[in-house]
Amino acid sequence: MEKKERNIERALPSAEAVKAEIKREKIKQLYKKLLKSTVYALIVVTAIAVLIATLILPVVQITGTSMEPGLCEGDIVVLVKSKHMQRGDLCAFYYSNKVLIKRVIGLPGDYIEMDAQGNIFVNGEVLEEPYLTQKAFGECDIEFPYQVPESQYFVLGDQRETSIDSRSTVIGCVPYDQMVGKLILKVWPFKDISLIG
Repeated sequence: MEKKERNIERALPSAEAVKAEIKREKIKQLYKKLLKSTVYALIVVTAIAVLIATLILPVVQITGTSMEPGLCEGDIVVLVKSKHMQRGDLCAFYYSNKVLIKRVIGLPGDYIEMDAQGNIFVNGEVLEEPYLTQKAFGECDIEFPYQVPESQYFVLGDQRETSIDSRSTVIGCVPYDQMVGKLILKVWPFKDISLIG
């Protein structure tokens, strides 16, 4: 009997061992709870970021060279969703299942003219364009003076020699409903982060 009691005593853990085990279990439960809440928080933050990026502030990567030197191929920009632009704004719009970036030159109802040297006239006044490195007439199959239709914008690339834009009937003026938004921020490359406008 005495031997049996000793074996039972050896089999029973000490009070310190029981306390240590309870502490380990509490820590394990706390860790699981913390991990679960962290995962939920990350899911919520990701969902909110996706909604914001889709509905309010879309992010677009620049392809092509029509907006150089201000925007180069591979740059990443943030837009603010809007269909209402001002002259000089950089805008993104849908064209043939792609998003194109151009500069708004003419608003609905404006009369646009362009001379052989590439000078732009809006409603009879020359348009100052400090963002251009070189003016050019480029590809053009419309007749000037050209009146911008209602609910549309006349847009041009900053590289006028090679840009395909509203001067071509292939693209033409951009209707409101094709507008994605106005460029507001360049975020990549990091060394060139800057506000646009």
